[in-house]
Amino acid sequence: MALKTIAKHWSVPLPINSHAKCSHNNIEVPFKCPLKRQSEIKEEKQDSFSTSMMVVLHSYCEGNESLAQAWTQDGLSLCFYFTLVPAVLLSVCLLLGALQYTCYAQFSRTMEPKYIPRSRLYYTQIQVSLLLTLMPFCTFLWQVVGTQELYGYMVLNVCLSAISWAISIGLLHLERTRVMVQDRIRGHGAILLLYWALAFSSENLAFMSWNSPLWWWELKDTNQKVQFSLWFLRYISTFTLFILGIKAPGLPRKPYMLLINEDERDVEISEPLLPDARQNTSTWKDMGKKILLLIQYMWPKKNYALQGMVIFCLMLMGMERAINVFVPIYYKHIVDDLTERETWQIVLQTICIYAFLKFLQGGGAGTTGFISNMRNFLWIRVQQFTSREVQVELLRHLHNLSLRWHLERKTGEVLRSVDRGTSSINNLLSYIVFSILPTVADIIIAIVYFTITFSGWFGLIIFLCMSLYLTLTIVLTEWRTKYRRDMNLRDNDAKSRAVDSLLNFETVKYYNAEDYEARRFSDAIVKYQVAEWKVNASLALLNQTQNLVIGVGLLAGSLLCASYVIKKQLYVGDYVLFGTYIIQLYTPLNWFGTYYRMIQSSFVDMENMFELFSEEQEVKDEPGARDLRFLSGRVEFENVYFGYTEGKEILHDVSFTAMPGQTVALVGPSGSGKSTIIRLLFRFYDVWGGSIRIDGQDISKAKQVSVRSHIGVVPQDTVLFNDTIFNNIRYGRIDATNEEVMEAAMTADIHDRILTFPDGYETQVGERGLKLSGGEKQRVAIARTILKNPDIILFDEATSALDTKTERKIQSSLAKVCAHRTTIIVAHRLSTIVKADQILVIRDGHVVERGR
Repeated sequence: MALKTIAKHWSVPLPINSHAKCSHNNIEVPFKCPLKRQSEIKEEKQDSFSTSMMVVLHSYCEGNESLAQAWTQDGLSLCFYFTLVPAVLLSVCLLLGALQYTCYAQFSRTMEPKYIPRSRLYYTQIQVSLLLTLMPFCTFLWQVVGTQELYGYMVLNVCLSAISWAISIGLLHLERTRVMVQDRIRGHGAILLLYWALAFSSENLAFMSWNSPLWWWELKDTNQKVQFSLWFLRYISTFTLFILGIKAPGLPRKPYMLLINEDERDVEISEPLLPDARQNTSTWKDMGKKILLLIQYMWPKKNYALQGMVIFCLMLMGMERAINVFVPIYYKHIVDDLTERETWQIVLQTICIYAFLKFLQGGGAGTTGFISNMRNFLWIRVQQFTSREVQVELLRHLHNLSLRWHLERKTGEVLRSVDRGTSSINNLLSYIVFSILPTVADIIIAIVYFTITFSGWFGLIIFLCMSLYLTLTIVLTEWRTKYRRDMNLRDNDAKSRAVDSLLNFETVKYYNAEDYEARRFSDAIVKYQVAEWKVNASLALLNQTQNLVIGVGLLAGSLLCASYVIKKQLYVGDYVLFGTYIIQLYTPLNWFGTYYRMIQSSFVDMENMFELFSEEQEVKDEPGARDLRFLSGRVEFENVYFGYTEGKEILHDVSFTAMPGQTVALVGPSGSGKSTIIRLLFRFYDVWGGSIRIDGQDISKAKQVSVRSHIGVVPQDTVLFNDTIFNNIRYGRIDATNEEVMEAAMTADIHDRILTFPDGYETQVGERGLKLSGGEKQRVAIARTILKNPDIILFDEATSALDTKTERKIQSSLAKVCAHRTTIIVAHRLSTIVKADQILVIRDGHVVERGR
């Protein structure tokens, strides 16, 4: 009677678990229905909406269930889920957000508007956050109006969710308008990234309740369809925020303080950034372009055998995933069979199957099974193909770059970048395809398997541990990326100093600078070792964090499984299955951090190589360019303007004509532009104005290869390959015979000198030809050009390193070689140009005199 009186007074349903009874049509039923008759309740709902509201507001969970009952009816309790998730999100936003706001209030400064980029994606972030702020109210209104069922946890969810998303919008605006004074990184702070990651992860928890009738997956009625639509909208919105958060569209592309320093130093936009400017950009920036660049080399085009090998390796990878599931299952069967004392035949069969699967899988950490070994063996050819294609393509690309780039490059740094980049390719694709993707697949399979076979709690433990592990691994690894980049930069600097010092060996000796060079190299090594210590220390911190997460997850799962075994809800074999599966899962997961670091390190090591790939060719063939049609060798410069840097011209309105078979000499002081004319004719650069024509054809409209095939150059600074004299001369025409090589050497008056060497033509000239004298190198270069037999010959101080007697001999030889060929000579000595048909005096980029 007391219960009936209270229920009648408050119009509230009694708890489901009450033992009271109510009578309806003389039939007693369990007292989980309202005390009033259904007709009375229906009338009250029709008469007064406020009365209906009062009915449902007095219960926090459906059916007066306890909040502690988190798992019910094969899924998470809605009351538990919508209480826990907003509480956690609000805690992160409120506590950590307050800490961030306090730090910004004390140590930040307002960003100048000109440095804040205008981005539509940023406003998309704001709009999506506003949508997520308003969405709890939409859900609340639907519960009130659509279903007229409202519980206390729904009200709490509205309040906490709306507050947390409103705070996130405030933090988003704070990071866009203010910046920490000592901040040297770009992108959003860790608090917002953590909040968005947790929000997206919490929406994924709904999948654990896939089989629960309490959730909306069946889409039976309008209520479930609306709830599913709202969840799907939240899922897409949180995923969008997480992805945009990594990109950080509303923040400057570079660290703000770097922008300030660049502005103060008047750094031009066209100038490359200092090396340190890139050290805080994300490793995964332009990752799609990098992957696409590698994939086009990984897939062996026009090689069907290698293509089939790639497909077969992927099939083997899928087979490994299936075996990883069956190995712990059969181990469980062995334990169960031995516990239940099955017959020897059954035990023997189970053990043999388990041993065979273990043979295919491998013995555990550090060892690989038959399938892995087979896949690695078959992948070697694919890996070699990729490495070869990338290296060859990179070398071809570097040769296609302009002379300007090669004059500004640091040889030691370029070689180091190419070496690190190409070596990292060997493992990058195999890590992604055969390590990262299989590990993620194993995690998903484990969550699904334990949720279905055991209970959702096991799937929840695995999901939380894996998510936390992967999130911490990615966040900490991204954090320590700047140390890895700094170490690479210091390594490049040290190696570059060593290479420069060795290349200038004679200069070091001239000035007794051995100790100075050693000190410089020692300082560079010390800086490298400091950066290396930071890399190793941050790696140790990452490893300890990973071990802690793994240990906590294993402890929680083992205790839960042991409690089920004690309650006789699971068998001992199930405990063995769980422990075996988890350890088997944690083994690749433990390596996941290593693989991720290796992939990230590979990307870091490849950044400089990708920058080399991104270097644009300054001199390009126009679309549809044709080969140069050589007729007689008439060379014309018409009103040519050119400069190496913008705003500083080297040549001003240069015009002259070299008739077929004539010799034109260029004289003038150093820096007047004589060598520039030679380079423009060989098309190392394109002119700014005017035109250069050969036989009436503009060389900028013809293919570079065809133009250069008709021109031979003997440069002032001769550089030889570290090879034999024979091969250096033959470089002028690769298919030349031995007799033709010797004949060219005779014409250049070096044949007799070569025969005096112990090894003759097989003498090694050393790096850059340092084993030969300056005159010997120039004569080898002349022989090489004579062997090419060009139609137009360019001499840039070709005899400057020769003595007078040798010069006279070569002059007579060159007179025969240059006969009936158009020749342009750059010279300082008048003795070399006395027989020139036309002499041009160049001063300050102008032709000031002409004559004989």
